Amino acid sequence: MLKNIATILLLVGFLGLNAQKKQITIENIWKEYTFLPSHFGGFNSMKDGVSYSQFDTLNNINKYELSSGKLIGNIVKAEELVPEGGKTAIVPEDYYFSDDESKIVFPQDYALIYRRSGTATNYVFDLKTRKLQLLSANGPQMFATIAPIGNKVAFVRDNNLFVKDLGTNTEKQLTTDGEYNKIKNGWADWVYEEEFSKAEAFTWNATGTKIAYIKFDESKVKEYEMPIYDGLYPSQYKFKYPKAGEANSIVSVHIYDLTTEKTITVDIGKETDIYIPRIIWTTDANTLSVQRMNRLQNKVELLFADATNGSTKVILSEEAKTYIDIADNLRFLANNKGFIWSSEMDGYNHLYYYDIKGKLINQITKGNWEVMDFKGIDEKKKMLYYVSTEVSATDRDLYSISLDGKKKTKLSTLKGTTDATFTSNFSYYVSTWSDANTPSVTELHSSDGKLVKVLEDNKNLNQVLKAFDLTKKEFFKCKTEGDVELNGWMMKPTNFDASKKYPVYMFAYGGPGSNECNNQWETYDYPWHQLLSQQGYIVVCVDGRGTLGRGRDFRHSTYKQLGKLETIDQIEVAKYLGAQSYVDKTRIGFQGWSFGGYLASLLITKGADYFKTTIAVAPVTNWRNYDNIYTERFMRTPQENASGYDENSPVNFTKKIKGNYLLIHGSADDNVHLQNSMEMTKELVKNNIPFEQFIYPNKNHGIYGGNTRLHLYTKMLKFVKENL
Repeated sequence: MLKNIATILLLVGFLGLNAQKKQITIENIWKEYTFLPSHFGGFNSMKDGVSYSQFDTLNNINKYELSSGKLIGNIVKAEELVPEGGKTAIVPEDYYFSDDESKIVFPQDYALIYRRSGTATNYVFDLKTRKLQLLSANGPQMFATIAPIGNKVAFVRDNNLFVKDLGTNTEKQLTTDGEYNKIKNGWADWVYEEEFSKAEAFTWNATGTKIAYIKFDESKVKEYEMPIYDGLYPSQYKFKYPKAGEANSIVSVHIYDLTTEKTITVDIGKETDIYIPRIIWTTDANTLSVQRMNRLQNKVELLFADATNGSTKVILSEEAKTYIDIADNLRFLANNKGFIWSSEMDGYNHLYYYDIKGKLINQITKGNWEVMDFKGIDEKKKMLYYVSTEVSATDRDLYSISLDGKKKTKLSTLKGTTDATFTSNFSYYVSTWSDANTPSVTELHSSDGKLVKVLEDNKNLNQVLKAFDLTKKEFFKCKTEGDVELNGWMMKPTNFDASKKYPVYMFAYGGPGSNECNNQWETYDYPWHQLLSQQGYIVVCVDGRGTLGRGRDFRHSTYKQLGKLETIDQIEVAKYLGAQSYVDKTRIGFQGWSFGGYLASLLITKGADYFKTTIAVAPVTNWRNYDNIYTERFMRTPQENASGYDENSPVNFTKKIKGNYLLIHGSADDNVHLQNSMEMTKELVKNNIPFEQFIYPNKNHGIYGGNTRLHLYTKMLKFVKENL
């Protein structure tokens, strides 16, 4: 009897402990930021490779020993940051050093323009004279960049390029033809900034004697206009946005010589309907590399330009039957010893070593896996560092390898996702590791992989997580009817009972060159999906064809038919899930953002027999509405491939909708325009299809700011609970 009582008491105690576990709320995620991990912040490696700088609590900038964290000394005291002629010190928001570490730039009052551009009022602190100088009194600047020898600063203002001589305190305007929505000097146009991931379009040579820049003539590019609800009468924001098949900016490359004060034009060929996605100086101060790409983006050439006369020669040329992605993996070795280049020429993205004349010396990495990120090369040791998918498409690991392709070493030790930032001389690296169920851990390692110390282990967040009723994210594989194996993960409710049937909430991005099925911590999606699991939903994410990490053929299989195979794959996943004994196949839903919103819109139409409910946030609904660099890369132009556009655009299939559809957009989305949702709405109304819609005024593609995300996710949760 006593034994039975003890058992009952233990059981009651266990149930009591379990009952104490918390349920996640939207407020936890988007108001209190309960699940936000800590980061080792302010890591600014100094050029000696063994120390770093960082703000302290008083806004002083100090220098610390990297291996121990020991304070070496003060670099700048907060009270020194008084601009010349002023009386009050600025409160620094950020800082960065010149290459020679003789100057520090303090950008203040940063104002975002697009995803990768913005203006700031910059101050320059001279570490020798201990004076703080306002960079320019003539208005905020963009991309303030100190010359390698620290004597001058180049920047863009009002679409023109300027140089400030810090010694003479004089400002020189290098271009005069800059004009809003017409000519841009040194600042990439909208579509380059978005799709080539590069906004700054100028660069100093190694000696600080020349500046190369790209001029964008947007005259023939059509404008997109959107209202900004900022007063009694809304203002209209207009910007150049080239849609699929429409005219692009005409680009030209120029080099300004600060010694002669003359500008030369680089010969990039007679064809004007091209792209110049990158200009990068070689280690030779008179040789500029220019990457030239055709409009279809299936041919890229590396040109070397003579900075004295602008003449060019083709060093390397690469073509593909589909398309070529632009990467930031080009590295020039010192003393003209060649360069590193990445390519998918053997079917997977790998690193190659060429001599300075463009002759292949050797392929450095090989295998049926992808180099995801090239971290750099230690030229003294002839060792390269990179992150790859060699373990699996869902994991990322750090490796080192010698320049000749030998001595490959796996530096990361834990299964999951490892990233790294190396010091300037490659003596150390700071690694960040996480897996699908574990917040990030940041560590300092020597370059051979040996652990020096843990910098941030997120112990506090792990304690917070223990207080909540959480489930595990589990990975699985499923095969489609076409025998294509796909990677996925699943989160089942904590009280999962295999004898019951559960609704399924599917989630994906699904666009080309992306991944959502990753073995890493997702700061905001993780608690959101845990919340849904607590509400009784099985949450599933599967990466379909077109996604990263599995080679060129898998990723390029969607070429000229964007959306077709991706939709088929998600339908196949729904069918697979519906066949499981614990899934209610009549209650399968899908939510996605951007390309994922596009997929959600296709799945409620073409997949109407399998999806009861979908939520589309900021979706493309007609590929003819989207920008040309992205769309034409995968689809060619509408003039060449009309059927590919029309057969995979959701606006053309609204009659098929049977289930519940929520359409969400920001009215000031400069990327995927509100026009997409408005055209979808027109078709839905035309065909008398019931749906729900919400527009967030003045919000861009990210739909954030203030309580916006709190409101958005509250709305989505309500819609899911009522309709799935």
